[in-house]
Amino acid sequence: MFSSIWSFIKRHKRKFIFSAAVVGGVYFLGKYAQTKIRDIQEREATEYIAQARRQFHFESNQRTCNMTVLSMLPPLREAIVNQLNSESLTALLKTKPANKLEIWEDLKIISFTRTIVAVYSTCMLVVLLRVQLNIIGGYLYLDNSVGKTAVTPLAPPDVQQQYLSSIQHLLGDGLTELMTVVKRAVQNSLGRVSLKQSLSLLELEQQVSWIRAEVEAGSERRLSWYMLADDENALADQACGLTENDVSTIRLLNETRDMLDSPDFGTVLNACLHRGFSRLLDNLAEFFRPPPGDSALSAGPDSLSAVSLPLAKIIPIVNGQINTICSDTPSHFVQDLLMNDQVKEFAANVYETFSTPQELQK
Repeated sequence: MFSSIWSFIKRHKRKFIFSAAVVGGVYFLGKYAQTKIRDIQEREATEYIAQARRQFHFESNQRTCNMTVLSMLPPLREAIVNQLNSESLTALLKTKPANKLEIWEDLKIISFTRTIVAVYSTCMLVVLLRVQLNIIGGYLYLDNSVGKTAVTPLAPPDVQQQYLSSIQHLLGDGLTELMTVVKRAVQNSLGRVSLKQSLSLLELEQQVSWIRAEVEAGSERRLSWYMLADDENALADQACGLTENDVSTIRLLNETRDMLDSPDFGTVLNACLHRGFSRLLDNLAEFFRPPPGDSALSAGPDSLSAVSLPLAKIIPIVNGQINTICSDTPSHFVQDLLMNDQVKEFAANVYETFSTPQELQK
């Protein structure tokens, strides 16, 4: 019997060897597959944790952006009111001066100018801080990343402070220049409109559109200039608080300038301006509603266009809008800008760009 078995094995030796090789190969292949699967799972888990950490940091950064915007609105409002002081004119009118008509004409120009400047500057503040704080946020994420080997931080505290202080351009020279441009446009649009002339809400909207067209298309400067000085000397001056040739601060300022000059930024700023001026007109519409007892006007589809007010009555309404536009308590105006989907998406793209290691961007 044993000889028969041995003879069988010898006759089928190659088959047995092949089968053993196959079994062994399958076993080792299985072990290799298990190891690779485990490696993949561990890598995926690590990537998931890193992505979750990154997402948490981004969301925290956006809350910081919102709080920073709200904290900057009072000094912005103060800067506008100090340079476009309508309160002094209204106080003069109460004294019944001889040049009453002249003061009213000045009040007309200043009231419209400061409200329109408030819309522009608030929108600019929202998008500029979104860019700056997400650039800083991205670099801070890299500085604090696990396994980071670079010795020099990308955004040390002193550089952050100096970089973020560049917002003073929007509150200073940029704002002053913006006022000059807007005031000229207001004068061209409303200068010859009589104080006694009645305007409907639609006619008022047309006036605002003409002013915007002159500011945005008729000016030699791009809107981005009012947010950040664009010449090299100004950029260097903004960095002089550290050292004259501080590479890190100037790099951040130049990267910000690149962002402000990008088509995406222009699209987002335009979206904010559209929403901001729409919200302004919504606020003004409350004063153009037909009297409660006038059912004929109230029922019509164009009821708001049927109601007109003398310009002299519109002026104080427009003049008071700055308190809503530049309110440091969350108002509908500011919330519309902070919650704008295009602003959120743009902020995410900026953060993504600056929180990705350079070697992965190549």
